[in-house]
Amino acid sequence: MVAKKKFAAGALPKAATGIAGFDEISRGGLPLNRTSLVLGGPGTGKTVFALQTLVSAARERRQPGIFVAFEEGVAEIFANAAAFGWGLPALAATGVFFLDAGLSPAVVRSGDFELTGLLAILAAKKKDLGAAWIVFDGIDVLLSLLQNRDAEIREIYRLRAWLAHNEMTAIITTKVNGELAGSANYGFMQFMVDCVIRFDRRLEQGVSVRRLEITKYRGSDFAPGEFPLSFGSHGLQVATPGTADTRLEASSERVSTGFEGLDSMLGGGLFRGSSTLITGAPGTSKTTLAGQFAASACKRGERTLYISFDEGGERIRRNLTSVGIQLDGHVKSGLLRMYSGRTDVTNPEDHLISITALIDEHRPRCVVIDPLSAIARTGALSSARAVGNRLFYGVRDHHITTVITSLVGGDDPQAEATELQISTIADTWIHLSYLVRGGERNRALTIIKSRGTRHSNQVRELVLSEDGPALVDVYSSGGEVLMGTLRWEKEAQEGAQKLQRRADFKHKRSELKFAEADIAARMAALQLDLDKQRAELALYTDDDEARHVSADERESGLRGMRSAKTQAPSALAAPTAATLPAAPPRRPAPSTRVTRVTRATRVNAKRRTARISVKPETNGEKDPQRGP
Repeated sequence: MVAKKKFAAGALPKAATGIAGFDEISRGGLPLNRTSLVLGGPGTGKTVFALQTLVSAARERRQPGIFVAFEEGVAEIFANAAAFGWGLPALAATGVFFLDAGLSPAVVRSGDFELTGLLAILAAKKKDLGAAWIVFDGIDVLLSLLQNRDAEIREIYRLRAWLAHNEMTAIITTKVNGELAGSANYGFMQFMVDCVIRFDRRLEQGVSVRRLEITKYRGSDFAPGEFPLSFGSHGLQVATPGTADTRLEASSERVSTGFEGLDSMLGGGLFRGSSTLITGAPGTSKTTLAGQFAASACKRGERTLYISFDEGGERIRRNLTSVGIQLDGHVKSGLLRMYSGRTDVTNPEDHLISITALIDEHRPRCVVIDPLSAIARTGALSSARAVGNRLFYGVRDHHITTVITSLVGGDDPQAEATELQISTIADTWIHLSYLVRGGERNRALTIIKSRGTRHSNQVRELVLSEDGPALVDVYSSGGEVLMGTLRWEKEAQEGAQKLQRRADFKHKRSELKFAEADIAARMAALQLDLDKQRAELALYTDDDEARHVSADERESGLRGMRSAKTQAPSALAAPTAATLPAAPPRRPAPSTRVTRVTRATRVNAKRRTARISVKPETNGEKDPQRGP
């Protein structure tokens, strides 16, 4: 899972081996037209490495080669390599020449043995085939028969001179024990060659572990350290650490986790190409969340890879059906591929190589690994941690959205630590826990971190049903968090209290409406009484004005009458005026009289209006104020 690199012009010419992972750590392959030494103990993969390199050169680049076997016969080599599907018998007729160079001890000891004759045969075959590669497999078997250190060194130098003259890319394999790989026996060969590759096989907690290390490479850089290797269906594979460059693509696209509640807590879902770690104790529904994510990815039409450890895919699909997660249809359609591996018989490096091969083959956009912590059960913990880190970086390099589950470390179910120490690498960390109270065990979900998102910091209760997982708000009371039945009881109690408060509010509202209507009626009655009093006051005022007008009229009349009586005796005493007509009684001026009449008329009109206005509208009933 390492991005291909282009090597700078002018660098040491190299020949690719075609072995997954090795060309990356060697920065391009083996030195071209030079000799490489492959050494290691029995069963470490030396012969497979050399043979696979020849097959890749002959098939992919049409470069013929020669394989010289000093230990195994050609028929045995064909039989052993049949499991990899290379088709060596057919390839031997066209691209690779196999030479059985095994000699009996009697032949070697019968005289002074030299490689001159064998090398002459190989030179002729090289010219005939146009071979660019040659492998001397198990040359230590031949040298051990000489039983003379000086003779061994002489023949090795003879072989080196022949290789330099023929300009072929050569691989020499030899067996050494771990403690003898440095200086004893064939240690001098490491100084003669340009590249040295050491294979190692050892037991870690009862599990066989194979590793590869490049200890020398003249004129070239290479990745230092040991790298896991394993045998796959197509040959040898080397696990690489990934690219050192961390400038990866950062996408702002969001993908759903599978249910709305968690997406909302994450601010809209997960970022495309991000890695999410789900931790928790056994039974906290880590697999359920992972399965929901896989189902959601398949519904979007995205190819998904589901990797499970210590549990088969069919059992996982059956168990997820109980919570409404259906994966069978996606498996049949080819969108979902499930792989299950056992951790008690396979080391973490082999699992990493298998996962890498599956990713390269299926090309998924989403990956689920459930649980990654299982790889720490066998082998060294440091090795498992290294595998976990490489896996995280590998899927990130491929811009794959990944959900990985892991058991929490320690005996405390509330702990938030991972044994593999991968929580710092993950972009999002979701933690599941238990809350045991009131005779119940309830699940809680919280988001510890989610880079680049404004995620929720609240604890939510995770509820499983036939419709799938759902998140509900927990109830906090007096500093305590309530879940399950206690939460339901509290919610029911609160619901009853709300109903009671609502009923009380309606009752109080009705009372206030009745009081408002009563006050309005009283105000209307008071207003009528006020209007009545005002009308009576106006009536009394008009009556008083009318009385004043009548008194003025009577006074004027009396004055007129008095004036007439006073003038009557004067007329009798003055007969000289008898002939004159009597003067009419003096009347007020017309304007004064009209004014007084108009005022009296207006007073009478006001009286009539007052009598009408004070009569209440009682719909036929008598006014209680006025009596019967």
